[in-house]
Amino acid sequence: MKGLSVNQQRDGRLGVGIIGAGNVGPILGAALAGAGHALVGISAISKQSKERAAALLPQVPVLDVTQIVERSELVLIAVPDEELPGLITGLATAGAWQPGQIVLHTSAKYGVDVLLPAQQAGVIPLALHPAMAFTGTSMDISRLSESYIAVTAPTPVLPIGQALAVEMGGEPIVIAENQRTAYAEAIATATQFSLAIVEQATGILADMGIDNPGRVVAPLIRSTVDNALGQAGDASRLGFTGIDDFV
Repeated sequence: MKGLSVNQQRDGRLGVGIIGAGNVGPILGAALAGAGHALVGISAISKQSKERAAALLPQVPVLDVTQIVERSELVLIAVPDEELPGLITGLATAGAWQPGQIVLHTSAKYGVDVLLPAQQAGVIPLALHPAMAFTGTSMDISRLSESYIAVTAPTPVLPIGQALAVEMGGEPIVIAENQRTAYAEAIATATQFSLAIVEQATGILADMGIDNPGRVVAPLIRSTVDNALGQAGDASRLGFTGIDDFV
């Protein structure tokens, strides 16, 4: 991949490579493909990740990470938080990053500072996090349209991040670099609290001998959460993807 200017990259389709075939990477890749971008490859190591990649992106070749970086104009990194800094640094040490390349990670925890080793090689750094619970199935693609996507980027390239969020199907919301930790805390609180409440409530009902306890509490939890979201703002646009994620 030769270095391209920002204007050249945004005028046409991007060649998108995906690092990580967990619940998030293949979904966002499919969404970008639906917006007209070309998927050049995806990395997948475990049997489960390879099966997921094959199911969601059947025509996309499985490549190693260095091949993906070499061939891609946009590198989408969807790996666990603890793996991200080492991956970025390791590829920088190997001289893999290319000037003009867009590098986008999906971690809620990090902004673009974690991409500094890649920035020093001349890449365009973006941090995009969809505020939704992913299942790793095709239903996530439609759910993206109900979600906000947190965008963190240097001011000159912020429109690129916002445009990609829209192309993924979500609504971009700008999160400053110094707010990223607080944002991640909010996301973790909502996710962990929801899971804990559902598990506790369904566990009590199961101990009582009630069949399908998830179905019993689902209408109650849905209505309670919808009411709470309504008091906090527009419940239809706050990224809540439904209690079905948990029950």
